[in-house]
Amino acid sequence: MKIIKPLTVIGIALVGLTIPTISMASDKDTTISGTVEQVWEDGFRLNTGDSTHRVDSWDVYGDSTPDNIAVGDRLMVTGEFDDGEFDADSISN
Repeated sequence: MKIIKPLTVIGIALVGLTIPTISMASDKDTTISGTVEQVWEDGFRLNTGDSTHRVDSWDVYGDSTPDNIAVGDRLMVTGEFDDGEFDADSISN
């Protein structure tokens, strides 16, 4: 019985240490910035200087991306990479 209690306390302590590590591994708050090269109804292509990314802007503008973004705009986009695209949660200039 005395062995079980110390192991339980150690197990709880280890679980507490691993949970923040798992949540910190998320890239949901990634920010990229660059110049818009192409725009379509629910997204755009952003050149960061080092690479080019397809940005899905549906969650921000729906199908009205061309009404809000133009080729040549310099933008900062926050979101996450998902299946080869960058899903935008917020877009600012």
